[in-house]
Amino acid sequence: MINVTVFEDNKHLRETFELILNLNEGFSCVGAWPDCSDLLENLLRNPCDVVLMDIEMPGMNGIEATKLIKTHFPNIHVLIQTVFFEDDFIFNAICAGASGYILKSTTPDGYLEAITEVQSGGSPMTPGIARRVLQLFKANLQPIDNAIEYNLTNQEKKVLQLLVEGNSYKMIASELFVSFDTVKSHIRNIYAKLHVNSGTEAVSLAIKNKLV
Repeated sequence: MINVTVFEDNKHLRETFELILNLNEGFSCVGAWPDCSDLLENLLRNPCDVVLMDIEMPGMNGIEATKLIKTHFPNIHVLIQTVFFEDDFIFNAICAGASGYILKSTTPDGYLEAITEVQSGGSPMTPGIARRVLQLFKANLQPIDNAIEYNLTNQEKKVLQLLVEGNSYKMIASELFVSFDTVKSHIRNIYAKLHVNSGTEAVSLAIKNKLV
């Protein structure tokens, strides 16, 4: 069971997310709040695995809230969901510690898949967002020692390439004709070899060192 807390100021959307989560097996909405005014208290009283976080809300915004969550509850995964496509929002959300960033146009199934992926250690992003992240890294990061050898297998390099392109675990599994669990195993090995802890870090290192 993945316990999810929702922070969303739009009442209709908030209630919709709560309904979707509670009607789907394996998910439970343990809290749904219109703002982050009592953020820490709400999370303390209602423990969760994943926070579905809106960016723009009255008072504290989602990026500030994400920083606070990661400071006090580092094991909680934060999935940013928003209508915004601007670089500053994307970059600041990642720097704040968000595990994923999806647009509100994402389908209900897409939301559930993203929540599952975040809980599994992935970093889901709407394809358009993934492309912008890739462009931001390319524009701001210079290659370092390309001679560093991380001993990735050919299959791990394929998985990493697909991860860099913004594919979800499910999409990678389909592309490589392997199971979802096999993809998770490959990505755990990639993280260990690259000495990183998230998909965002793996993508950044892969681009910096031209690993794919």
